[in-house]
Amino acid sequence: MKKNTTTIYSFIPLAFFITSFFITSFFAMLFFTAALLAGETREFVLENDSLKRIISTTDGQKLQTTEIVNKLNNIAVKPTAAPEFRIRLSEGTDKLTTAFTLDSGDFTVKNAVKKTQQNKSGKTELLEFVLECKKYPIAVTVIYSLDAADFFMRKKLTIQSEFDFVLERVDVEALGLEDAYQPYKRRDITADASGLWNPGLGQPLYGTKSGTFWGIEFPAADNCVVNGELIAGYLYGRKLAKGTIYSSYPAVLGVADDSEFVRAALFEYIEKTRKRPLRLQIQYNSYFDHGGVDRKSIARSVTTIHQELVVNRGCRPLSAYVIDDGWQNSGLDWSDKVWKVNTNKFDADFAGTRKLVKEFGSELGLWLSPGCLFGASNAIKKMEAKGFESIAPWMSMAGPKYMQALEDRMAELTQQGIGFFKLDGIFGHGNIRNFELHGSRYGLPEMPQLDIDDFTGNDKRLNDSKYDELKIYYLSAGTERLIQLFERLAKINPDIYLVISNGAWLSPWWLQHADAAWMTNAGDASRGSSRNEELVYRDERYYKFYTLQNAQFPLYAIFNHEPRKVNSDEPNDTFRKYLYMNFSRGTAFIEMYLKPRNIADADWDVLAEGLKWTYEMFPTFRNAQMHGGNPTKKEVYGYAAWNEKLGYISLHNPADKPQQYSVTLDRKFGLPLEKNNDNKNKNNTYYVNSPVDEDIRDLPKTVQFGDSLTFKLNPREIRIICFSKTPKNWTDIKTLKK
Repeated sequence: MKKNTTTIYSFIPLAFFITSFFITSFFAMLFFTAALLAGETREFVLENDSLKRIISTTDGQKLQTTEIVNKLNNIAVKPTAAPEFRIRLSEGTDKLTTAFTLDSGDFTVKNAVKKTQQNKSGKTELLEFVLECKKYPIAVTVIYSLDAADFFMRKKLTIQSEFDFVLERVDVEALGLEDAYQPYKRRDITADASGLWNPGLGQPLYGTKSGTFWGIEFPAADNCVVNGELIAGYLYGRKLAKGTIYSSYPAVLGVADDSEFVRAALFEYIEKTRKRPLRLQIQYNSYFDHGGVDRKSIARSVTTIHQELVVNRGCRPLSAYVIDDGWQNSGLDWSDKVWKVNTNKFDADFAGTRKLVKEFGSELGLWLSPGCLFGASNAIKKMEAKGFESIAPWMSMAGPKYMQALEDRMAELTQQGIGFFKLDGIFGHGNIRNFELHGSRYGLPEMPQLDIDDFTGNDKRLNDSKYDELKIYYLSAGTERLIQLFERLAKINPDIYLVISNGAWLSPWWLQHADAAWMTNAGDASRGSSRNEELVYRDERYYKFYTLQNAQFPLYAIFNHEPRKVNSDEPNDTFRKYLYMNFSRGTAFIEMYLKPRNIADADWDVLAEGLKWTYEMFPTFRNAQMHGGNPTKKEVYGYAAWNEKLGYISLHNPADKPQQYSVTLDRKFGLPLEKNNDNKNKNNTYYVNSPVDEDIRDLPKTVQFGDSLTFKLNPREIRIICFSKTPKNWTDIKTLKK
């Protein structure tokens, strides 16, 4: 809510009033000529072959978007209102009467510049508008940028003031759009609630008619549609000193060729802009293998796995071998260096273990808890005594001293040769989250008006949404600090692999900094007394976030604690079908939880077979999607993924009775369009095959785009159907040596 002039000025220093006239005169002289040249109305166009945005100024009084054109589907939309951006300022989040909001209508356009920059991929066009606030000494520069070959453009703000203020919130985009749509509507920012950690942060917005996608390139962004207005922004809540130039996180506007497939366009943009390209990461984790892991036990497992899978059965070397919880010595004082190694278990720099896995063509990875949860919690009290920031019972993800120590230690481990980190316990774990409620001692916002003096950071009372703003301030600050840490690790090792696990949430913008994220609200091990029940448990989690909640996050980047094989008490066919169904989810991050000493030769055969199927089908994983019904209701379901040359469908009938299920092989089901959009031609014929011969019973030998297939599934049956533009011999693939 905007406040009156008297209220606004109540916290501005007296010195400002003495100098404000001279500051305003300076702006006028600096931009006077440009303002005269602007005329009554000027239009500025930023466009390429994919999209166009028209921005106008009227007498230099207001900057606003007047039209957005998606050239891929030839649809134009005109905003019904164009605040264009909003910034909310105050003297402090604890001083409610000082807060005020400004949008483009509160500014005068003083200068407009169009620039062209050359880059590796071609050229970038930029439009820069310098705005001066009509009432206060605040300057905002609005920058729109578009690469010639991209199907998305960016927009960001820079903000500068002649007085100190707290920047509470930044909405980089604020437009009234009749087709604005918020696909993910859950907002469960819980401190202690079973299965209800669904923050909804960092989720995109769509245009249902225009085929557009929108968002902030920040995983903790608070994007929403309110009363037909599309708002892409985030809560910040920290103080900016006089003269400081603050640059916002960019907003992105992208387009799809069809509004029905805007999710695919979003994922294509994410893939194009992520820090590291999509890779198939297959690794071993010691979690279910060793009760007390050490250099000798891990060496035995590494040697056995390499011998059985790589040497004996021709698989590729694993991407990494990961030491889970237990390598650290939390009994030591961590005030000079956090995450010290237990040298009774491993070399201080893991030299011997790193040497072994390097000889096998792999990397050494480490489990680590940023919040010092689990086996690191004993170190917290000593760190607290030395001034490290904590939120009982864990460490703060936004504490300057602690997070710098964590960054320095992870950088040191990366320099020593650690190529993978599984970050477990970030903002909490399981059903528990921990929030900083009293962070003013290190620059975070406080809101005493909420009457929370007797609250702990994981108090159940915080589940109430009235505390959401304070909770998001902490999540935003912690996310920002983690991103800075990730950036430093990537500079040391551009190929590092980072997984954010327990305590994270599913925002596609995490993938611009990390490689995969944990599937929220699920256990480490799938529950159930049979493989069928295990699959139903895990796949119900997928169904919930992907289908029911409509979370916009690619399946290829999901971490799900599977497959698990710790004994040999099941028939080979049962393990084989479980493994194929598991891999068919399309996750490119496969962390195997094995107990090598308990696995029989036949089990290794099946595991190698499944891995070779994954190598073959991985190029399709970037397009993986779930199909069918609800696993817990015993409805047929599965996964599918396609590219221009390959495709597959997995099917699972979890019921105790036969069921029939049909699919249509069209774009909705994931099949790509041919470049000429003529999908009924001989070049779009797929050969039907399967690594399991019986799975193609009653199916034609070839299919084409648009064909329908009907499957008769036996009770608890799993089927894997593959498709290829050329015939495929799975016998040769399964027996192929490296």
